[in-house]
This record gives sequence, C-alpha cells and structure tokens, in this order.
Amino acid sequence: MAASASGRFGISFLFMLLVISTGRGQLSPSFYSETCPILPVTVSLMTSTALLLDQSVGASILRLFFHDCFVNGCDGSVLLDDDGSFVGEKGAGPNANSLRGFEVIDTIKTAVEVVCPQTVSCADILALAARECVAQLGGPSWALGLGRRDATTASISDANNDLPSPASSIPQLVSAFAAKGLSARDMTALSGAHTIGRARCVNFRNHIFGDTNVDASFAAQRQRSCPASGGDNNLAPLDAQTASTFDNAYFQNLLAFRGLLHSDQVLYSSGTPEYSLVQLYASDPSAFEADFAAAMTKMSNLSPLTGNSGEIRFNCRSVN
Repeated sequence: MAASASGRFGISFLFMLLVISTGRGQLSPSFYSETCPILPVTVSLMTSTALLLDQSVGASILRLFFHDCFVNGCDGSVLLDDDGSFVGEKGAGPNANSLRGFEVIDTIKTAVEVVCPQTVSCADILALAARECVAQLGGPSWALGLGRRDATTASISDANNDLPSPASSIPQLVSAFAAKGLSARDMTALSGAHTIGRARCVNFRNHIFGDTNVDASFAAQRQRSCPASGGDNNLAPLDAQTASTFDNAYFQNLLAFRGLLHSDQVLYSSGTPEYSLVQLYASDPSAFEADFAAAMTKMSNLSPLTGNSGEIRFNCRSVN
C-alpha cells in the first residue's frame, strides 16, 4: 500500500534530521569552499608576511595551537582575554610570560573578516596558521578538517591541569597525551615540534644544572646565559643546530644528550619505546614527518565545537 502524504513527509523529515545530526561534529577540508574559498590563500599570505618579519613566530603559533587543543579541545579558547565571567588561559602557569603570537592571529582574522565577514572561526584560523608555519619553515603539511566554532569561555584551572610540564617524566608525558587520545608514538612525534622555537631559562635550568643525562659541554654553554639563579626569561633555542628550520635535528640532538628541556631528553631513555622512536626519527626524516603529520591530524580533531555550539567570534580575544 502506498504511504500517505503525511507519512512520507514524516519519514523525509526524520531522514533530514538524521543527516543533519550525523554531519554535526564532522570537520571537512572543504567546509569553506563555498562560503570563503579565498581562505587558504589569505591565511597563507598573512602567515608568510609574519614569518618574513620574524621567523621565530612560527614556533609561537604552533605552540599556541598545541596549548589550545590540549585544553578542552581545539576551540580557540587560548586566544581569549580575561573578562568578567571567567579567567582565561593566558595567565595559567604553562602560558604566562610564555605564549606569544596573538597579534599574528589578530592580523589574520582581520584580513579574513575583510574577504569573508562573520564566517571563519578563530579556532580554524589558528589551526590553518599552525599548519602554514610548519610547512613554510620546511616541515610537512597534513590533512586538516575545518568547521570549528569558537568557545565562549576559557579555563585557567584546566590549562594548569592539562598542559604537560617541561619537567615531566616519560610516564607523565604518556599519561597526559593518552588523556587526549594520543599514543606514545604521537607524543614522541609531536615533541619534534621543538625543532623550532626557544625556551625560557626557568624551564630548563634544573635540567642543565641537575640532570645527569645531559652533555657536559652543552650544559656549560647553556649555563652561561641561564645561571643558577636569575635570568628566568633568558631564551635559548630548543634546537641549536637549525633553530628556524623544521627538520629532524631535534632528535639528533637527543642522541647527543643535547636536549634543552628535561621532557625532551627523557624521550631518549634506554629500554623505552620512545628510545627506539628517537633513533628512527633521527636517522629517517621522512618517518618523522609522516608521523608528525598523522599526529597533528589527530590532535587537530580534539573535541571541536561544531554545528550550533560556540560562535564565530568577531574578535579572537573576546566573546561576541
């Protein structure tokens, strides 16, 4: 027997709801193909300009992305300033006096708003800019779904609790990454992001003065600009060989016990799975790039806000 008109309508309506609910929460590389097709070119050009002015900003943007995704997912919450309803993540211990690059994201957002007003989230801009920074500094690109929306709040307590410390042991690192659905292999590959960027003396002082798994001449060299007391904000390159190039020299440094942070050098601890991975990545840059790209794809999918959740911020530093 043929279905009634009302019955057909009901079935069709339920089918539409199913399609909508199934699509919600899904990110897609083509999300802005119709609403903002010029987005990739805009972000690429603006990122190129920022890197021409200051190559070190590439590491800063990549770190911003890590610190965003590790705290309640990749939702742009790390970009928010404090307001009357919450204390943001910028003042958390792992972020205070450390995170930078906010002005670059602001500049990219302004440019995107000109060509595609009220369309692209700050969370997506940060994700795209991080990928551009790595690729433009010589590293790999990776599959990046888009369609994130921006958080309307932030949490200093979650930032303090979730972000791994530079003094972390291997079990602590593995646990912190596992809590985000990332494997020990992902963690080791993502640590390779330290092939670019710099660290503050306060974050590596204990390693160069107190650890035994550090090359003596390397420690002495770093101690000249990072004394036993004072100079907390003095900077040193995480990878002294090629500080502004995204390559596998970071892992080669670990083989020579020249990792700057305690959490870097512990990856090269005999008898651990990470030990073998460090050896692999040090000798095979293609293996490192492939694993880094795969891990970045996984990390960029951490708990995005999609559909009707969150908002598209007009200003990345404040809610609408």
